[in-house]
Amino acid sequence: MLIWANFWYNAGMRGRLISFEGIDGAGKTTQVQLLRDYLQKRGEQVLLTREPGGTYIAEQIRQILLDPQNKGMDELTQVLLFQAARAQIYREVVLPALERGTSVIMDRSRDSSVVYQGIAGGMGREMIERLNDVSTRQTIPDITFLLDVPVKIGKLRREGEEPDLIELQKNSFFQKVRRGYLQLYEEDTTGRIKKIDATKPIAHIAAQIVKLLEEWDSHAAST
Repeated sequence: MLIWANFWYNAGMRGRLISFEGIDGAGKTTQVQLLRDYLQKRGEQVLLTREPGGTYIAEQIRQILLDPQNKGMDELTQVLLFQAARAQIYREVVLPALERGTSVIMDRSRDSSVVYQGIAGGMGREMIERLNDVSTRQTIPDITFLLDVPVKIGKLRREGEEPDLIELQKNSFFQKVRRGYLQLYEEDTTGRIKKIDATKPIAHIAAQIVKLLEEWDSHAAST
């Protein structure tokens, strides 16, 4: 039984857990920062972090995972390193912050592993989800914003940037990643995953995210 973090944040209980997902170039980094700034202006306690990374140990693991020199990394090694970084940030940062009533915004979380390693990487969703449950202590986001953008557009947005190990994958891999995310969205029966057209202007996307989050807050307050 998964433990949801959806406790009404304004009632002295646990904070929201908000995640952003999507292929590279979808605009996640920009939108997580805009949402953090918006919530902080409302007087909320907000923590922004990323996966892999977010702690001293997890950032060191991130360097190994994304180093282009590590092309010989075994698929299982990659899976376990991602989970090790996730376990560290959840225990050290995410779960304590939620308990304090702080809302946590994550640039990627468990859904990334399901899609990148489980679906596109062929390791299998069931195994990845079991590992996700262990590394997060069975915690899943309250709400997930899936920024959807065609692979070609994502690539164009990242032109001129030095690619990391994962970004060196072929376009066919990222097509699988995008389809994997859309599959998660279509199969989601809880309403947790909110798909957003990330080809729209930045301000339009940010406004849509705020609207969807406020709707979630209103629903959480009434349940």
